[in-house]
Amino acid sequence: MKGRVYLDHNATAPLRPEARAAMVAAMDVMGNPSSVHAEGRAAKGLVERARAQVAALVGCTPTQVIFTGSATEAAALAVAQKARHGGVFAALPTEHDCLRVWSEADLPALQGAEGRLSAAGITAFQSWLVGLAGHEWSSDRGPVALLAASAANSETGCLAVNRTVVPDSYVNAFRAGTVPYSVVCDITQLAGKMPVTYHGDQRPSYMILSAHKIGGPKGMGALINFTSDDPEAILRGGGQEMGRRSGTENVIGIAGFGAAAEAAARDVAGGRWDRVEKLRKILENTLAAGAKETIFVGKEVERLPNTSCFATPGWKGEAQVIQMDLAGFAISAGSACSSGKVRASKVLRAMGYDDETAGSAIRVSLGLETTEEDVLRFADAWLKQEKKFRARAA
Repeated sequence: MKGRVYLDHNATAPLRPEARAAMVAAMDVMGNPSSVHAEGRAAKGLVERARAQVAALVGCTPTQVIFTGSATEAAALAVAQKARHGGVFAALPTEHDCLRVWSEADLPALQGAEGRLSAAGITAFQSWLVGLAGHEWSSDRGPVALLAASAANSETGCLAVNRTVVPDSYVNAFRAGTVPYSVVCDITQLAGKMPVTYHGDQRPSYMILSAHKIGGPKGMGALINFTSDDPEAILRGGGQEMGRRSGTENVIGIAGFGAAAEAAARDVAGGRWDRVEKLRKILENTLAAGAKETIFVGKEVERLPNTSCFATPGWKGEAQVIQMDLAGFAISAGSACSSGKVRASKVLRAMGYDDETAGSAIRVSLGLETTEEDVLRFADAWLKQEKKFRARAA
């Protein structure tokens, strides 16, 4: 019997050999990075090397990298700065929960034609995002001061606009009077799969990313701060991370994060994800040929090279995940960061899909080690189950 096939890389990527080696080596460095003796300086050197490696991946300076315990913590650190400047925080309805749960303003969802988002609908969705940026939001708590807008959606893989983290149209529109809107951009899924690019000199105010999404260790994230102000620490104490996040640094995790970032940047530059994108096309074409009722979200627009989100209305995503798990394939229904819950995708509902379709969506996310045999085996197993579903529904 052939072994299991892991197709849930957007949930977490396997630990890279480079990250493992860096972490094992860091275990033998006994010093505290805050100590001034030789052992402490050695540990500090590992932290600063990793900071430079992460900075190189995302195109910032090392001092703009703030290590955290997760992307969720990085998001909270960014949102906390809103209170310092007044106004409220708003997240697009398609954002990851780590940002969306903080939202203090209700932003409208896009209603696609007949509840289904076609390629034209995706274009409308992108235009809607830009239009939202120009809207002068207000609430009973005051004007919106900080907006969350991800570079790539974790469930659908759809990019915000043309591979850019925050396009000029966003930045220029995030202004009301003389006070600019700040932007926190989630690049957790884009970093390490595609180049992190910008329009000219424009940058978001903050970016968040996670180590385990790029083959680093779990429990490590980073906030990238492009503003001129240091975030006020929400974890206070010894003043580590240049006073921005107290607590003795997780040297082992940070070393693994840095090594993974360097390896990921090398893979992106070397075009290794091009092969994965071809596998995704093989997967979708094979499934589409055998399952005429299945909807592929954003198939005609630019997406992450590894991500396929599709729905067969009436066939619950949870059932598909279980059936594929029993068949030896690890996939997911939406984001994995909801304590094991499987429910209708809020992202698809915000994009205009009806509840039945949103509850039928699954996500298959490929990795660099995924093979064509893996993809075809999954397609064969899934199509067999789809045929059984059709027979029961008839």
